[in-house]
Amino acid sequence: MSKHKIVVCDHIHESGLEILRNDPEIEMVMAADVDKVKLLDVIADADIAITRSSTDVDTKFITAGKKLKAIVRAGVGVDNVDIDGCSKEGVIVMNVPTANTIAAVELTMTHILSCMRMFPYSHDHLKNQRIWKREKWYGYELKGKKLGIIGFGNIGSRVGKRALAFEMDVIAYDPYILPSKATDVGVAYTKNFEDILACDIITIHTPKNSETVNMIDAPEIAKMKDGVVLINCARGDLYNEKALYDGLKSGKIRFAGMDVFSKEPATDHPLLDLDNICVSPHLGANTFESQYKIAVQAAENAIAAAKGIGYPNALNLPIDESTIPAFVKPYLELGQKLGFMLAQASKSPIESIKIVAEGEIAQFLKSLATFVTVGALKESIGDNINYINAEFVALERGIKIEVEERSNNSGYKNRIGVKLTTQKETLSVYGTIFDEERQRIVNFNAFELDIEPKGHMILFKNSDVPGVIGQVGTIMAKHAVNIADFRLGRNDKGQALAIIIVDEAVKSQTLQELAALEACLSVAYVNL
Repeated sequence: MSKHKIVVCDHIHESGLEILRNDPEIEMVMAADVDKVKLLDVIADADIAITRSSTDVDTKFITAGKKLKAIVRAGVGVDNVDIDGCSKEGVIVMNVPTANTIAAVELTMTHILSCMRMFPYSHDHLKNQRIWKREKWYGYELKGKKLGIIGFGNIGSRVGKRALAFEMDVIAYDPYILPSKATDVGVAYTKNFEDILACDIITIHTPKNSETVNMIDAPEIAKMKDGVVLINCARGDLYNEKALYDGLKSGKIRFAGMDVFSKEPATDHPLLDLDNICVSPHLGANTFESQYKIAVQAAENAIAAAKGIGYPNALNLPIDESTIPAFVKPYLELGQKLGFMLAQASKSPIESIKIVAEGEIAQFLKSLATFVTVGALKESIGDNINYINAEFVALERGIKIEVEERSNNSGYKNRIGVKLTTQKETLSVYGTIFDEERQRIVNFNAFELDIEPKGHMILFKNSDVPGVIGQVGTIMAKHAVNIADFRLGRNDKGQALAIIIVDEAVKSQTLQELAALEACLSVAYVNL
């Protein structure tokens, strides 16, 4: 019997290599030191590839791996993996999302303590400069300080628990969790981001996506306390680095602790020139315990995938077009997109998701429900949600999933709908496929319209009175926002809904000015 070939493209802990070597059904090839160009030849007949951040799973890699069944990313981040490209070729992408949780939590606490006591600088003063000057190094205690945590998931929640042990006053901001997740462990919960900006120390633990990039920028820093301390051990670009530099330079930000940067390695970064910042070279997962767990889980997942036993933590799902009608796949993709759209529009903890279908597509309601749930939870969970764990994650969060087949009386051959109920509101959207490929939204919150769900979209609901479109256009022009498409729906209640597709991301100030219009009933921004 031929063996399953697993190529290890980057260095992992020896424990994982031992698991691979000791399985009689596995041929393990260690290629971590192979030139990346030559690596393409090595993976030509591989069944599974284990990678880390040093190997880009790009078009060349995917094309070279003609027999690849799966990619196992030994770690959390998949920024260097072309997931869409893998999906097109039927390659499953898996990661190891929880193995480094404690390492990241403890590094965050290290940075908090280092910033408050200026430990790296006092260490350098004595160790390297051989100067004993105690009076130079007066720091601050954690007890009684208010810690603001942005993102209260696996890492953020554990940081909160440890901060409570230091007798800190802890407050969490995460619009995608139930408040009880924070309050049950003694952490205050807020829906008002301004409460976080008022804290003594702020740490961020969110995925990197369109909502969180530059989440802390110059306007947010201006609202903070003088002498605030900022921590980022999550992902680069969550803080705007130019604004962070200016804030540190002026003293508005007293100290910052940074483990991640927008471009890495960051050996020539302007932030390194400052003397009120503690830095580390992306060490969030760099503990022996973490590397052990990552390697073991990556090896076990690779073996399971190679043998076809299962695909733990799969981030995508290849569609076997030989087993389903060709028309189904576009509806699955549309369903995921509609779920993602509603979650972005509401930005509130989800209570229930209902998926409805009309026509032949109703035979695939179960698959539709999986894709819609992945889309709806993607906004809050990021890469940790996948087609395998979506149902379990929803159950864990108390989210009810419903499906309903309806009589086909809408006038469309097939139509699907998603109804999302959150703590704040209930939203619904319906869509269909034209000409087997063209995705269309045909109804949003009972407003009939026709628009392709793509790109940067503004959802603007208003009283149906004269002059509103002109006012909207004026604000867009003022902020140099170019409108690519503008579709309008009206109802019998004297209301109108505009879905506006624009060419680039919309800044919060633009949305605030739209919301301030007298006729505006609501405004939301989504990016598909």
